Amino acid sequence: MEVLELARWQFGITTVYHFLMVPLTIGLSILVAGMQTAWVRTGNERYLKMTKFWGKLLLVNFAMGVVTGIVQEFQFGMNWSAYSRFVGDVFGAPLAMEGLVAFFVESTFLGLWIFGWDRLPKRVHLACVWAFSLATVASAYFILAANSWMQHPVGVEFVDGTPTMNSIWAVLTNNTALAAIPHTVAGTFSVAAAFVVGVSAWQLWRKRQRNVAGKRMVDQDVNDEHQRVWRSSLKLGTWTGVVAFGVLAITGDLQGKLMFEQQPMKMAAAEALCHTEQPASFSILAIGDVADANCENVKTFTVPALLSFLAHNDFTTEVKGIEDLVGQYQERYGSHYPDDPALGELAGQPIDYVPNLPVTYWGFRIMIGFGAISAATGVLALWLTRRDRVPDSKWFPRLALLSIATPFIANSAGWIFTEMGRQPFVVVPNPTGVDGVWMFTAQAVSNVSAGEVWVSLISLTALYAVLGVVEVFLMTKYIRGGVDAVYPPKHPQGDSDSNDHDDTGDSKGDALAFAY
Repeated sequence: MEVLELARWQFGITTVYHFLMVPLTIGLSILVAGMQTAWVRTGNERYLKMTKFWGKLLLVNFAMGVVTGIVQEFQFGMNWSAYSRFVGDVFGAPLAMEGLVAFFVESTFLGLWIFGWDRLPKRVHLACVWAFSLATVASAYFILAANSWMQHPVGVEFVDGTPTMNSIWAVLTNNTALAAIPHTVAGTFSVAAAFVVGVSAWQLWRKRQRNVAGKRMVDQDVNDEHQRVWRSSLKLGTWTGVVAFGVLAITGDLQGKLMFEQQPMKMAAAEALCHTEQPASFSILAIGDVADANCENVKTFTVPALLSFLAHNDFTTEVKGIEDLVGQYQERYGSHYPDDPALGELAGQPIDYVPNLPVTYWGFRIMIGFGAISAATGVLALWLTRRDRVPDSKWFPRLALLSIATPFIANSAGWIFTEMGRQPFVVVPNPTGVDGVWMFTAQAVSNVSAGEVWVSLISLTALYAVLGVVEVFLMTKYIRGGVDAVYPPKHPQGDSDSNDHDDTGDSKGDALAFAY
């Protein structure tokens, strides 16, 4: 494999892995802040137990997200130094803001929240978790602003062959970023909701099994305080997931219209739309090889005129196909790569302006399909828990646990589609922007050998595998421990076991006991 291909694989592996942690942290942090708000306002201990249980899982996931995120910035220096030199004046600004502002606030207030239990006034302590939660959203916004500039460069002028920023405000208010942030935040809520629903459903089923084995009555289960914790969590997760999917659908439509305007090839590839159509049909499913640029061997099931609506908000407008777009791109950006030795085997070769069609076409459908499955599970859970009922079937907790993976898959597929769909550009040209502010991915890689990239690729993948095992182990441990693991019941005086816990619920030997 060539250096370019290896570097792209490394970026894909590390970024998708890191992106598994990020949405859960953002979505769960806001849900935890809401739980603590409910406790402060009502004084109901159930909400305190919810805050402590889900807060501990949040801390585990946040820690893993920080570790895996640090690697991302090193990657730009290791494998993408040419890119860093080209865009450093612009790309560095939002990244610096993310580190110096958002992450600083996140870390500071997370620390105050962890160590502030029973030390800070309740409302001040509550403000800390909200500050942390909102900072995670701000962090996501700065990263999206940087990424959106690569998708749609604005706020720059071209000076001596380099894009030079002339308006940080334009970069931060890029319409691509403003459309991406609500869609991304809704995606984080979808992930957190599925996680809360899956764990809560499993805990309810587990507790019921234990009570049945102990020959307790069903009405006793209903009055059980822990049962109420899981039921409240389940309801919170289901409503959050259903609302999040609605927001995803609306914001996804807004993003799609912008993409048709700014990156028409990406959306044509997402539809495997070989030829221009008027009106254009939306492809639901394709049978055959979608990589066939002529569509000769592909049978598609479509909704007439829907693609025209998704692209331009009416049912009659023409949508350009891949064939016509390739001609336009060649006319504007050239038909061959520069004859530059730094490009290796690609020097002087024809430019392929068509992204990987199977990845973009199926990635787009996986994103939508798995998001819909997650929402459907939420709707089902709402029906099963109507009028404070407790689901007693065996299949529901299993389905809910499996559904935890669905929004993770949808988020990852959406991210892969966004990044792969802009190829062969790493900085996509703005059709109405400054000429020259674009860069081919082949021009962005560092002057390193394939062997060197192999070493870092294998090392980081192995490290991430170890971190993945640690994450799953810790999450499983605290989930199985349930509420008692973070909020142990108080024992009567004289009970020898009472020495294992202090008044705030700390337990010896617990790796995260300092948090409580």
